Amino acid sequence: MCVFFYTFVRFLTYIYVMKTNFGFIRVAAAVPTIHVADCAFNVKQVKELISEALEEGVEVICFPELTVTGYTCADLFFTQQLQYDALQAMEQICQFTREKPIIVLVGAPLKVDNNLYNCAFVMTDGEVVGVVPKINLPNTAEFYEKRWFTSGRAVREHDGTPRIPTIELWGGDVPFGTDLLFMTRDYCFGIEICEDLWSPLPPSTQLAIQGAELIFNLSSSNCLTGKHAYRRQMITQQSARVHCGYIYTSSGVGESTTDVVFSGSTYIAENGELLEQGERFRRDNYMVVSEIDIERLRTDRQRNTNFTKDQHGHYRKINVAPIERSVSFTESTHRSFSMFPFLPDKQETVSYATDVLSIQTSALARRWEHTHAETVVLGVSGGLDSTLALLVAVLTADKLGYDRERVVGVTMPGFGTSDRTYQNALTLMEQLGITIQEISIREMATLHLQDIGHDLETHDVTYENAQARIRTLVLMDLANKFNGLVLGTGDMSELALGWCTYSGDQMSMYGVNAGIPKTLVRFMVRFAAENLFDEQTRRVLIDVIDTPVSPELLPTDDKGEIVQKTEDKVGPYDLHDFFMYYYLRYGFTREKIAYMALQAFEDKYSEDEVVKWLNVFMHRFFTQQFKRSCMPDGPKVVSVSLSPRGDLRMPSDICEI
Repeated sequence: MCVFFYTFVRFLTYIYVMKTNFGFIRVAAAVPTIHVADCAFNVKQVKELISEALEEGVEVICFPELTVTGYTCADLFFTQQLQYDALQAMEQICQFTREKPIIVLVGAPLKVDNNLYNCAFVMTDGEVVGVVPKINLPNTAEFYEKRWFTSGRAVREHDGTPRIPTIELWGGDVPFGTDLLFMTRDYCFGIEICEDLWSPLPPSTQLAIQGAELIFNLSSSNCLTGKHAYRRQMITQQSARVHCGYIYTSSGVGESTTDVVFSGSTYIAENGELLEQGERFRRDNYMVVSEIDIERLRTDRQRNTNFTKDQHGHYRKINVAPIERSVSFTESTHRSFSMFPFLPDKQETVSYATDVLSIQTSALARRWEHTHAETVVLGVSGGLDSTLALLVAVLTADKLGYDRERVVGVTMPGFGTSDRTYQNALTLMEQLGITIQEISIREMATLHLQDIGHDLETHDVTYENAQARIRTLVLMDLANKFNGLVLGTGDMSELALGWCTYSGDQMSMYGVNAGIPKTLVRFMVRFAAENLFDEQTRRVLIDVIDTPVSPELLPTDDKGEIVQKTEDKVGPYDLHDFFMYYYLRYGFTREKIAYMALQAFEDKYSEDEVVKWLNVFMHRFFTQQFKRSCMPDGPKVVSVSLSPRGDLRMPSDICEI
């Protein structure tokens, strides 16, 4: 039955992966080579990029501000010929989109009544579905837009209702205004133009509050020293502030260089993360492509109770129905997924690790002071978790100005303790200058198992858990003896899987590692080894990192080597941390998590392995909640937590979903 279920789940997962895009919307920020005021030439470049985008499976492509004329036409914008050529160019592009599964955003000047507006046209399947005028017109330094254009504010009444709700284009009425939201079957998007983003109240803020999940910015921001970094930061911050995907493209080097230079900057950001940025100063047509995760954005908006719709806003929702694409693009995404979502980028290693240690040591320092404990007591096994907890305890003592001898490290050899971990534990404690206690639990465990009538040759869960509970008993009693605080060493990954003994290593007086995933534990021990301690201590720490993860509750082999390896039993921790991050942080379905894991670990794990260990993770996560429901206090460190008092409030008897 189990084999059938596993095969069936794998089959469903495979079918689902092949038939869905999992909420990913493929977008492009395009920069055509242009000739200023040569609309015919510019249209040709736009068409070439649209064709290229179609081959890439792009759903929405965004071009720069005033695409078909160029931004630097200056007083030529007043001429009837350029205005006519621009409108003819837009009609050609619009016709080019007919029967093509793509939405195209193109910039052009547009005369409405007696005013000229700097506009973004939204086109699909041979129709213009809406036109959005620019609101904020720069008129300082090198910019003089108010000389030629009228602000989009002019098309709305004081109460926000549209004054010019539609315009006539090529024989039909088209929605016109700054209050347009474009709705497709799968997502909603809004538009702002260049300076709109730089204003004190960017239109994208209100657009997002009203429902826009993607913001497209058609821009012509020129290049100055230092401006590139500032602009990039502003885009990523705005995408984070309003939980949106932000797609930005700016005019390229084809613009006039009479007074300024344009570099063709392109960015695709999502919720504070820069997914793609293009090469600047290119002299050919180019675009950057990536996928925006709509489901991820919706999760954050759902959890942000301040992200509520402004009922006083007046916004029109325009239905956009592009031709459906028949082929999924999920087998070859432009977007990459890190194998280690809890770890920092390489350039942020020091600041990130420093923050982690600061959080842990500050948390323990507060608890140590508050309880007036003379000591902290912890079991030191020679494994990763207890090593990090020991380092945190020592650094906390240093922070408080306490003698390190107030840290009591206890090594408790049992039936499965290897010489390697035993020696590493002793050496590390000696090097750090703490108080060392060695108490073998072999005799205690033997007597206890005999007392309850358990065969010592039966190495089952009773045999294993008896040792874990005896170790906890020893630590608790030593804490009483030394007026101490028992420091828990178990990490967040073990808690997620329930890979701990209830009322054994699951229990402590403060869980200093409870907010640290296993991959981050390994990272932190390595950071400490390379940056915080002397050479001899470093060698021990590196060997701890290289030692297989194990609870060491089963006897070693004939050579004294570890037999019981955790990852052989429950699966690789790099996979489990990946699963945990995307399930707890965003609540994704297991099918989507499997798809993302296959992309991230394509050279490391097969589809069979990913699906197998994902099913293990989900089963253990739901069945082991009772251990987390009564877990001790411990600090939250990363963006998710398993605390029943904080991030995760879940019934212990819930069914697996």
